[in-house]
Amino acid sequence: MNARKPLLTTGRYDLWQPRPGDLDGLVRLLEGKDMTRFLGPARADHFSQFERLSRNTGSWALYGYGTFYVRKRGEADLIANCGIFHSWRGFGKGMDDVPEAGWIVRQDHWGEGLAGEVMAAVLPWFDRVHGKRRIACMIEEGNTPSERLAARLGFRPYGQHLAEDDKTILNLFERLPA
Repeated sequence: MNARKPLLTTGRYDLWQPRPGDLDGLVRLLEGKDMTRFLGPARADHFSQFERLSRNTGSWALYGYGTFYVRKRGEADLIANCGIFHSWRGFGKGMDDVPEAGWIVRQDHWGEGLAGEVMAAVLPWFDRVHGKRRIACMIEEGNTPSERLAARLGFRPYGQHLAEDDKTILNLFERLPA
């Protein structure tokens, strides 16, 4: 992992692999009134986000890909966590042992097109480096902006899953190789 420069850049953002100093930024990323509304058990605390940091670092170490920690060009503040990570959700339905796309944008950056810009750079990078293959995506029902973005990125619905709380519906999407 190169700590001196981002792995990818877009017109506005630097996309970094995880670093040990990112924990506070991940906690801040989830602070805000509605930040965890569609994120299941994720919480804006160091314990929860240390697990996220460790899982993402493990994805990079084991599979050569994971989500990127997004910062405005040349700035240090972590404002999003977007990309493709290796997933094992534990309920089958095409969501175990697969590349999974996801995006979390800090609330004060909603509506700027950040996730779309970043994912439009990440998907071609993934295809080029890891080969074109199926990528899954899971979005909680009611998260319309994320579902619209998934559609723009080429993800198509293929199923649903009822979460362990027996009330949350997770819509399942996939992007198949062209």
